[in-house]
Amino acid sequence: METYHLNINDPAFVYDPYPKLAELRERLPVFFDPVWKKIFFLRYEDIATLLRDKRLGRSITHILSRDELGWPPPNPLTKDFDHFQENHMLDNEPPKHTRLKGLMLKAFTPARVEGLRGRIERLVHGLIDRAEDQGRMDLLKDYAEPLPVTVIAELLGVPEEDRHLLRPWSAKIVKLYELGYTEEQAREANQAVVEFSAYIRALAEERRRRPKDDLISALVEVEEQGDRLTPDELVANCILLLNAGHEATVNGTTAGFLALSRNPEALEQVKEAAARGQLEFFKLAVEELLRYDTPLPMFERWVLEDLEYKGIPLKRGQEVALMYASGNRDPRKFALPDKLWLTRPENPHLTFGLGIHYCIGAPLARLELQTSFRILFKRLPNIHLATDRVEYTGGFVIRGHKAMPVAW
Repeated sequence: METYHLNINDPAFVYDPYPKLAELRERLPVFFDPVWKKIFFLRYEDIATLLRDKRLGRSITHILSRDELGWPPPNPLTKDFDHFQENHMLDNEPPKHTRLKGLMLKAFTPARVEGLRGRIERLVHGLIDRAEDQGRMDLLKDYAEPLPVTVIAELLGVPEEDRHLLRPWSAKIVKLYELGYTEEQAREANQAVVEFSAYIRALAEERRRRPKDDLISALVEVEEQGDRLTPDELVANCILLLNAGHEATVNGTTAGFLALSRNPEALEQVKEAAARGQLEFFKLAVEELLRYDTPLPMFERWVLEDLEYKGIPLKRGQEVALMYASGNRDPRKFALPDKLWLTRPENPHLTFGLGIHYCIGAPLARLELQTSFRILFKRLPNIHLATDRVEYTGGFVIRGHKAMPVAW
């Protein structure tokens, strides 16, 4: 296996990673990065296969100790963040993952998500009402962020007066999923976990005494074969739902709008479909926008047992980096991969993952994106980007924007 360093945090790469990913996908589709100490995979087939392989997982310390992995002692700066990681379903493997996901799905049901459709439509209209007469807004702060944060907050049962706390907590926590985070970011993320956990714990206690029709009440009550979520598990999975439940939607909204702005023919299709109220069109269009510019471009997996993949030895304790953004543009899987084809008939993109860790929030993210794009372009058909260059927040793993000024 060849060795190569890909500086994924280089601002030029974050701004437009696709030319470099296309080059590497053909020349060096698998390589070991000695700086990140990970094996990178860039082709769709490899990523999809490894995501489904249960010999790889999101965590490793349930199999190997820190000493066996050659890791230093736990960082005291991230003690509470590490405890949070140990108790949510995303960073656990079976049987704990199976148990946690089963309990969460009993509360986070398709019926509960579908029941949000009308509320999401009203929220979208309200956000547009607030900005319409001004003729401009920041699509990120005034539209893309408030919608999914409000939806998740309402779903969980967070009172309106406290919702302003959620996005700042989440923004600090997710910094630790980037490669090469700073000591200050570690300290801020840990403190955010402490504050967020205390808040959710107090809210859960309130719901135990006085249940309401919200997800926290349901999670307090949910039980399967005599098993319940522990208080720490309930807290950790509520935080996970907020973080995972809006990051993809926020970044998917701004990245999708940017993609449309740069593709005038596709933009006209969207405007016409919005004017005609073509719901089915927006289902296809959102899948294509999620493929075309992947909002969460890279996920990692640990090798849980020695295996050989296509002649490549993967050793227990190694980490692999799966480049969703590259797989989603692989010409071996997608015809005209660099074309924004809004009615693409087959679109098995990797954006929500595959296998046992497939995103349980995918139906909600899809519903939010379909609704927000459809109503936005119906209400504001002349909306357009009001800047020559959009800036990114700095990291590639969670590739978000600093702002997105628009006008109409």
